[in-house]
Amino acid sequence: MAGPVPLDHVVLVDDDGRPLGVAPRGTVHGTDTPLHLAFSCYLFRSDGRVLLTRRALGKRTWPGVWTNSFCGHPRLGEAVPEALARHAAHELGLTVHDVRVVLPDFRYRAVDAAGVVENELCPVLVALTDDEPAPDPAEVMDLRWVDPEELGRLVVLAPWALSPWAVEQVHAMAELDDDTDDAAAGVHAQELVG
Repeated sequence: MAGPVPLDHVVLVDDDGRPLGVAPRGTVHGTDTPLHLAFSCYLFRSDGRVLLTRRALGKRTWPGVWTNSFCGHPRLGEAVPEALARHAAHELGLTVHDVRVVLPDFRYRAVDAAGVVENELCPVLVALTDDEPAPDPAEVMDLRWVDPEELGRLVVLAPWALSPWAVEQVHAMAELDDDTDDAAAGVHAQELVG
């Protein structure tokens, strides 16, 4: 990993999650995207509702598609909780607390309609917020707080309306035992997919 590290970059990893180097974030997603680190977060508020966001039309992958609360890429040497806080502030203008990892080894590869590939080692986290979102329009074009059961029904009835990673993640979370860390965030995984 010699040479200067670009400020906005992703960490490239091998199949075991070991860092191989970095690449500028703006150039890494294409038709042959290398495996890199990311994270996905499902954000809850005190009434138990989860935040869904619709990706801005200017996003390189899956523009205009509904997805989990927010995603991001940790930078080299940055812990996932730090990256999560940075992205929550940037994308949604809010702070988070009670962060829990629910799917530490989640990995997916998907190709969008334009042929752009996502290829990520992407731990899934849940967190709480006491703030109302103030989304960055370059990142989020719409948002909605929903009951976890509504999200589960959407995944089952209209998976095409969501990002492929959100569909896979909700199914994976639904397979968790009720005593996993997600219960601390005020939701039982079994409620996500009936």
